Amino acid sequence: QVQLVESGGGLVQAGGSLRLSCAASGRSFSMYAMGWFRQAPGKERDFVAAISRGGDNTATADSVKGRYTISRDNAKNTVYLQMNSLTPEDTAVYSCAATVGSSGRVYINSYVYDYWGQGTQVTVSS
Repeated sequence: QVQLVESGGGLVQAGGSLRLSCAASGRSFSMYAMGWFRQAPGKERDFVAAISRGGDNTATADSVKGRYTISRDNAKNTVYLQMNSLTPEDTAVYSCAATVGSSGRVYINSYVYDYWGQGTQVTVSS
């Protein structure tokens, strides 16, 4: 089992940057493929980015491609989401998720994930 805690959210002006972190507790973090999802008010939860358990493969949603980068540090049990060129449309609660993954695989569907953090609010002002 793994517990996930996100941090790094906040209020930023359009065009700015934030880096989200998701710290995992529990053993064998390197067994887990990780993902970031977001949910804006009144909308469904959307896939943002995913990374394989070894960090050798990533995927990002078209809406954030070229602006967001997912990475991980297995020695620190942490996954990151670097977000650049933020727009008001990026405003949402961002959550990280974990699932035991096969080597090299990334997972973009939320139903695959077994463990979720509480989320961190990102607000982008115009």
